[in-house]
Amino acid sequence: MSQDPAVSAETASKARPRRTGKQRHAEAGSHSQLQQLPWQTLKNPYKPIEIIYQEQLELIHDASMRILEEVGMDVLDEDARELMAKSGATVTVGSNRVRFDRHLIMDYISSVPESFTLHARNPAHNLQVGKNFTNFGTVASAPNSSSMDGGRRAGNKADYQNFLRLMQSLNILHFTGGYPVEPVDIHASVRHLDCLADCVTLTDKVFHAYSLGRQRNRDGIEIARIARGISDEQLEQEPSLFTIINTSSPLRLDQPMLQGIMEMSARNQVVMLTPFTLAGAMAPVTVAGALAQQNAEALAGIAFTQMVRRGSPAVYGGFTSNVDMKSGAPAFGTPEYVMAAQISGQLARYYKIPFRSSNVCAANTVDAQAAYESTMALWGAIMGGTNFLMHGAGWLEGGLCASFEKMMIDADLLQMMAVYLQGVTVDEASLALEAVKDVGPGGHYFGTAHTMARYKDAFYAPLISDWRNFETWQEAGSPTAYDHAHKLYKQILENYEPPALDAAIREELDDFVARRKSEGGVATDF
Repeated sequence: MSQDPAVSAETASKARPRRTGKQRHAEAGSHSQLQQLPWQTLKNPYKPIEIIYQEQLELIHDASMRILEEVGMDVLDEDARELMAKSGATVTVGSNRVRFDRHLIMDYISSVPESFTLHARNPAHNLQVGKNFTNFGTVASAPNSSSMDGGRRAGNKADYQNFLRLMQSLNILHFTGGYPVEPVDIHASVRHLDCLADCVTLTDKVFHAYSLGRQRNRDGIEIARIARGISDEQLEQEPSLFTIINTSSPLRLDQPMLQGIMEMSARNQVVMLTPFTLAGAMAPVTVAGALAQQNAEALAGIAFTQMVRRGSPAVYGGFTSNVDMKSGAPAFGTPEYVMAAQISGQLARYYKIPFRSSNVCAANTVDAQAAYESTMALWGAIMGGTNFLMHGAGWLEGGLCASFEKMMIDADLLQMMAVYLQGVTVDEASLALEAVKDVGPGGHYFGTAHTMARYKDAFYAPLISDWRNFETWQEAGSPTAYDHAHKLYKQILENYEPPALDAAIREELDDFVARRKSEGGVATDF
């Protein structure tokens, strides 16, 4: 499949006239029948919304430091506790409890890079993480998948691979955030080998490895190295893999997550530390209290990455939301979620650490609730200054389901955001004073020279939205956005072509996966 060169929106706007609407879509070229924006490195030109004052931010910071000093974290791995103790933390004898002095925390997080490059096997798809760069990823880790024709079903290999094909085909998606859906028909002992090999063969973008024990991380790092055809030394100079580390809230880091940090940070790969703090359940019921706990957990984990290896790349993850206090079910896309995302961005910038957020909803199907909750969540992330958007496309049911149609609708929404991030041109030509003089009072602009020169690329041309009038829409069978999304994802899969992969790399990858499978993969309880 042909690839568009990676180009920043800022560079593009200087190099050629501003592109909008159909002209931008026509340049994509990934599929002969698919109109979409070209691959581009996005930068957010707007100042992030800061909804609390500096004094309030300092109060959250201080509360977080007091949590780490006075309460501490339970650290459920002996090697990790030993390293923390050597680094200056206080480990309670005969206990898992570790306490951290605030000066120790601040010293260690000061060495986290403010920005870095995350390398893909196709260099055109490298990602810039940090500062005002913005990257969009897929839904990840859903146990179920759904589509209009197949209904809701348990995750499986065929659906997993099709989600990868969609991700590769959609230029607006920059990375695979994890397994879009968990393929439970592959045994857990070797699942990571098949899934990561598919990331290499079906895509050429950045991918993720789960931290579920040391060996899975080691296998993931080796697969990332093989995919790029580079040495171990070059891999450690060029981060090429990322992992999400979730604290086990409240205030606990479990063994698989700690081992993931030790394996990834030791090799200079990317750790995104993300507490999953639901206010009223695993965190205080107030937004401020939940954020103070989130911040404490995130900083403890990020500081540990630097205890493992100073200067290794890390990302501050914000994932605080609330629950339905009647049922206890997680709620997403709420006003509280948006506020928490924006304050999380403020905290990440306060510490000069790249920021991860998410596009999420709690809807059970592709409906109005899914649309408005996702839109709310996305605005919270974008205007919170996110550098890395997890679950950008396809998320349903609070993360329990990956939807093919929702991925298409979210891709359209992300493309709208990409156009929004390009901003508005204000100059003599765009002010159109000559056109105003030509038309004068009471006329129209459809036939003016100014309009005719620009009508083909005047506005964003959507993937999903239907702008026909009611009668024309009705004559076409009254298709909904759900219908359009279903048709589009099927079309993309029909036209998919795998990205080029060097034969020697493919052979080395196949040999590695076969050898690790012959060794039994990883031990499981299954």
